[in-house]
Amino acid sequence: MKLYTAENTELMEVTGLRQEGDALVVAGTIMGAMPIEARLVPAELRKLLKLLNLRLVWFVLRMLFSK
Repeated sequence: MKLYTAENTELMEVTGLRQEGDALVVAGTIMGAMPIEARLVPAELRKLLKLLNLRLVWFVLRMLFSK
């Protein structure tokens, strides 16, 4: 999976997800060169869920079936 900047250049390529204790570890490369592993802990995931509303959830579900 690739994440892009507002200028449509590649920011990060996610190459893997794994569980490590109570955290979700996201592995990938930033800007095509620098390897990185980021940890998502439960408290931060709860903060993410607070940012979602029904309209965003519906948009994300529609994205799954678009080109």
